[in-house]
Amino acid sequence: MKRHSSSDELKKELDIMMSKINALEVVASGEYQKGVVKVLRALVEGQVHSINEFEHLKKAIDLLTLQLFETQNRIKS
Repeated sequence: MKRHSSSDELKKELDIMMSKINALEVVASGEYQKGVVKVLRALVEGQVHSINEFEHLKKAIDLLTLQLFETQNRIKS
């Protein structure tokens, strides 16, 4: 079974994809090709945004969990 990639690895892969999309934009000649490049760019940017938001959510959950344990320890004491 394949392991999950870390967020840093995913961001690196998406950065490479964005570089390729930029290269495609340079050689795109027709309106259709330019439209495809815009769609691809929007998809990759959306993925980067989703990864960043997920990291923020993980941090928030960690902080909330820490607060719950601290509260639970105070109640027991």
